[in-house]
Amino acid sequence: MRRIKLEEKHYQWGMTAFLVIICSIVVFFGIYRFEFIRHCVNFAIGVLSPFIYGLVMAYLLGPIYNSAVRGTYSLLTRSRFELKRDMEISKSVGTIISVLLILLILAGVSWMIIPGLVNSIMSVVDMLPDGLAKITSWLNHKLQNLPVAQETVDEWVKTLQDWAVQFATNTLLPHSKSLATGVSQGVIGAVGAVADFVIGIIICVYFLNSKDTFLAQIKKFILAAFREKTAEEIFSVAKYTNKTFGGFISGKIIDSAIIGVICFIVMSIFGWEYTLLISCIVGITNIIPFFGPFIGAIPSALLLVMVNPMHALYFIIFVVILQQFDGNILGPKILGDSTGLESFWVLFAVLVGGGLFKFIGMVIGIPVFAVIYYYAGKLINRKLEKKGFSSDLNDYRTDPYRSRPEKKKKKGIFGRGKKKKADKDKDGQTENQKTT
Repeated sequence: MRRIKLEEKHYQWGMTAFLVIICSIVVFFGIYRFEFIRHCVNFAIGVLSPFIYGLVMAYLLGPIYNSAVRGTYSLLTRSRFELKRDMEISKSVGTIISVLLILLILAGVSWMIIPGLVNSIMSVVDMLPDGLAKITSWLNHKLQNLPVAQETVDEWVKTLQDWAVQFATNTLLPHSKSLATGVSQGVIGAVGAVADFVIGIIICVYFLNSKDTFLAQIKKFILAAFREKTAEEIFSVAKYTNKTFGGFISGKIIDSAIIGVICFIVMSIFGWEYTLLISCIVGITNIIPFFGPFIGAIPSALLLVMVNPMHALYFIIFVVILQQFDGNILGPKILGDSTGLESFWVLFAVLVGGGLFKFIGMVIGIPVFAVIYYYAGKLINRKLEKKGFSSDLNDYRTDPYRSRPEKKKKKGIFGRGKKKKADKDKDGQTENQKTT
């Protein structure tokens, strides 16, 4: 009986088939047990929340930490005093600066938002009846020459009042016990989130001081587990991903901080109410691309309309101008072309990311999609070049809006690459004819 020899390619095909079967089973299980998997993912995220907070903070503070360590180490090595643990001292200084920066940001945001939010809620509760009366009288004054419109507005106001009374009678009072339970659970959840955040700061400190060791270990594992060419591809993907995420997130934070400062200056000049609180809301929500300024403008305008409806109208006009300034001038100057995405794909990434992961998805959806888009384009270009086609996008464009000269040769549907290949074959035949 003849013995079958198994070569390396047979093992590779067998492993590929095995992995395909495993992936198919996993996908089927994921579709069939989607709710169970989502519950498991939410549970895992809840357990790993301190680590997620710590890693996110360490990633954002990485450039500051590296600069502090590098500068301290340079000063220590240039000084006359010889220290045996100069790198440990440098890392300690970098850690202290990073932690102080976190605490300073938290203290500043809390000082700007919490007192203003409490005062705003108290003042809104106090002025709500008077505010509604002012809005009604203002609308009546503006619509006194339009009886049909005034009657429509009166019906809307009456409908809103009836709805509020019915909601309080039929919903709030019967479910007061469940509402109290929900509020208590929310308070417990907020306390738990604060505890996770404090633990996250500790994890951030450990990760900042050990990130070089972790990176070295990951590199060793990748080089041991994959071939050299595959390992180089993985390192390239990681480098581009880090560049895209770091450039976009840090640039967006700086951009949002500048927008918040501009909002504060303009509101202070015009003397609008709730200047500090509204500026913080506009600056924080501006981190969300496209929709962020308008998401922050809606509650801010509602606050202003209780005090002065005209100030609310001026504020909305100002937010529109501010969003245009940010989208066309400030944003491109700070972010540059960090993602390489067109406006349509930016909008797509924001909507899909927000639909899947809410606020976090809207923030990181753009860099995630930018990385996928970039490497999908590289893969497509590589496939086209192997087939002898052009990878230039302009060779595949069709322009039906302009008239073309009749003498100009039309390009093939496959672009220049196919034409170059045909010319090359033609040249080869000419050389063969010459030699013959």
